[in-house]
Amino acid sequence: MDKTVLLVSLGERFDTARAADMAERLTEGLDGLRVRAFAAIDEDDTYVYVDGDDGEGEGHGLPQVQARLVELFPGAHARVLHATLDLAGASAGADAPWHYIVETDVTPEAEADLNAWYDQEHLPGLASVPGTVRAQRFECRDEGPRYLACYDLQTRETFGSPPWLAVRATDWSSRVRPSFRNTRRTMFQKIL
Repeated sequence: MDKTVLLVSLGERFDTARAADMAERLTEGLDGLRVRAFAAIDEDDTYVYVDGDDGEGEGHGLPQVQARLVELFPGAHARVLHATLDLAGASAGADAPWHYIVETDVTPEAEADLNAWYDQEHLPGLASVPGTVRAQRFECRDEGPRYLACYDLQTRETFGSPPWLAVRATDWSSRVRPSFRNTRRTMFQKIL
């Protein structure tokens, strides 16, 4: 899987109308792009995902979106993400107004263990929690944090529910987590 996604951090909180206007301006005249926007709950930031596929796994139109971003939103920061795992959740198909992201680097000696843990235990485990609609992993190859895990949730209460906490409380989780560096955990609400 080598689908690319552009993740834009706007550095301020947008509402639905402003996000829709921004999405239209960024993608005008570019077919096949999908835009999703999420406002952070506890900080002033909005994350915008722009993705498209040209059939070869490459992001269709993303270079044009990046060029427009610099012109239209000079304070925004964009990262190209490469999808590494995409799992349907226990509540696949349900509305997902909540989006939780863990962004992290890892110590070099723990990198193989982190990737195995995420792919074999952690992401599948959280995907299986009732209320999880989708669980994804991405790698940012150009800058840190390098790894992102994203969870689309049916309710905010899914995060922190007993099944969610049980997945987080494994021996493997306890072994891997101390190797996290530059970690950022953020809960977002869908606005577009």
